[in-house]
Amino acid sequence: MALPGEKPIGRIPVIDVQPTLEQGRWPVKAVVGEALPLSATVFIEGHDAVAATAVVTQPNGRTLRLPMDEVNHGLAIFEALLVPRAEGRYSFRIEGWADPFGTWMHTASKKIPAGVDVEITLGDGVSILERALEDKALTSRQRAVLVAARESLKPGGDLSPAEALDAALTDDVVAVMRAHPVREGVTSSPEYPLVVQRERALVSAWYEIFPRSEGAKQNKRTGEWTSGTFLTASKRLPAIADMGFDVVYLTPIHPIGATHRKGRNNSLTAEPGDPGSPYAIGSEAGGHDAIHPDLGTMRQFRNFVKRAHELGVEVALDIALQCSPDHPWVKEHPEWFKVRADGTIAYAENPPKKYEDIHPLFFDNDPIGLREAIRDVLDVWVDAGVTLFRVDNPHTKPLEFWEWLMADFAERHPEVVFLSEAFTRPPMMHTLAKVGFHQSYTYFTWRPTAEEMGEYLEEVSGDASYYMRPNFWPTTHDILTPDMQHGGAPQYRARAVLAATGSPSYGIYTGYEFVENVPRPGVEEQIDNEKYEYKPRDWSRADDLGIASLLTTLNRTRAAHPALRRLRGLTVHKTSNDKILCFTRHLSAAESPTGEADTVIVVVSFDPHHVQDGVVSLDMESLGMDADARLMVDDALTGATYTWGRDFYVRLDPASSMAHVAAVRR
Repeated sequence: MALPGEKPIGRIPVIDVQPTLEQGRWPVKAVVGEALPLSATVFIEGHDAVAATAVVTQPNGRTLRLPMDEVNHGLAIFEALLVPRAEGRYSFRIEGWADPFGTWMHTASKKIPAGVDVEITLGDGVSILERALEDKALTSRQRAVLVAARESLKPGGDLSPAEALDAALTDDVVAVMRAHPVREGVTSSPEYPLVVQRERALVSAWYEIFPRSEGAKQNKRTGEWTSGTFLTASKRLPAIADMGFDVVYLTPIHPIGATHRKGRNNSLTAEPGDPGSPYAIGSEAGGHDAIHPDLGTMRQFRNFVKRAHELGVEVALDIALQCSPDHPWVKEHPEWFKVRADGTIAYAENPPKKYEDIHPLFFDNDPIGLREAIRDVLDVWVDAGVTLFRVDNPHTKPLEFWEWLMADFAERHPEVVFLSEAFTRPPMMHTLAKVGFHQSYTYFTWRPTAEEMGEYLEEVSGDASYYMRPNFWPTTHDILTPDMQHGGAPQYRARAVLAATGSPSYGIYTGYEFVENVPRPGVEEQIDNEKYEYKPRDWSRADDLGIASLLTTLNRTRAAHPALRRLRGLTVHKTSNDKILCFTRHLSAAESPTGEADTVIVVVSFDPHHVQDGVVSLDMESLGMDADARLMVDDALTGATYTWGRDFYVRLDPASSMAHVAAVRR
């Protein structure tokens, strides 16, 4: 007996419905065109046949019924693929039911050849088909198929029992009975939510810039700097688009405070002309809804967005919910900040880093007023054409705030994508994704070995893929890991390959093309950090190291292969050398938006200093291939064509190529 408040198990047990989050507390995520496997365990006492149907309620209220296949008979696991064609809020449930036709097929296939209970068995088949013919949804052709099968089973015909059975169990009959089954004891699971978003929520290639650095100039005589503007930054957009990036991400563009302004390399004293950190937001010129006067006007920002859109690039804006001491909110809303015991407002810290020029927001005194002010700020930028937000340190704000904000934007601006920049404990990172963030920064950057990277790729493409979409970044303006400091151009090439193929979304911080890898002593970030100074670059030499061309090739390959634009379908394969990682991205024909299977084999060396070679052993079953199949592959990075089998040899040389990105010909 069920406990009070619990639903009885029902005539046909339907358990372990997947994918779901916290028993349906939050919706699982998909994008338009992404194949989503729906599964459940469905069984019955005894030996009768059972079957299952996935019932999907679409945003328009219409119901879609998907027959499910038993993919593991021993464990009674049934599965169906849902490929949503429209954005919006869906729900689904799984119905389990006894299958009298399936039971009869099994019984008849045993009894008729053995001559046991022949007339009764054939008569049972007639009865089931007559029940099936009561379905008013049958087409005339389907009805004719079932009538012919029924007549073949009736006594007095010219067919032998065995022939009659064969006539009643044709592929056409089985197909009609699958589409219009006779169901008994139908039992439904609970209803579970699903949200389907636009493809950009899953698939994106980000390119980060500091707008003030693009076109910045220094007077050689006086040493004074002139800031870049939206107009000069817009001149970089064609090159970014030509490399195949579809999102240009701008660090904060707001007025910067003067109080406790940081100098170069995070020094506590700013020299005259030091621009300060764009994360110290707010001055007498305005706050989060204003533009730094050096960059231009709102009209000029809109022109920048318009130009990006003309090139097929969307604009993402960095949202850092914190304030400089000069921000208007500090005076107008002191209740939005935490006050220390000495009466001063607390500054931000991320030990060992200190940010004396920044006050964090405090949500407990006036949560409603603060959250609505933040929503109003975001609306300003959405109205200006921004369609993505990179949110700085969301793990330092209450989850209930993010849950409210994500729901609000999902309702009013479902096209807007939020990227969570939270490098913290996994429970917080995962819950931020569950409450609504579309994409998430990850620990990709801190996986320096082939073994660790392989394990991480399997983790993010596994069960977490239904709610947490990773965005891989080899470096950022805040992060320069030891392996990136010491690996030189070969390491930058290898990490670009891993980022672009290991996740449907990845990002590159401007200057990556130049291998800017000198650290500031004591921290994992660049010396002469762009957060604290202007950093113009000579873009005429952007491809001297071949990395701009590599990024272009990677983005072109991602565009050509659906398998690289999906998160699931990843398999890590064995190699004989622990410095070499091999993984594949594979979509079956049923999962692929093109209707054709797609497989890409990625092999990467984790040693930027020495030649590494070894044998790769593919798990052919995971690729839907026979163990002895021969694969003709085209390497996107070198243009070479290889014929590989289950086991093949690779040699990776830092001087030439650190990786293969090989598409399997079909």
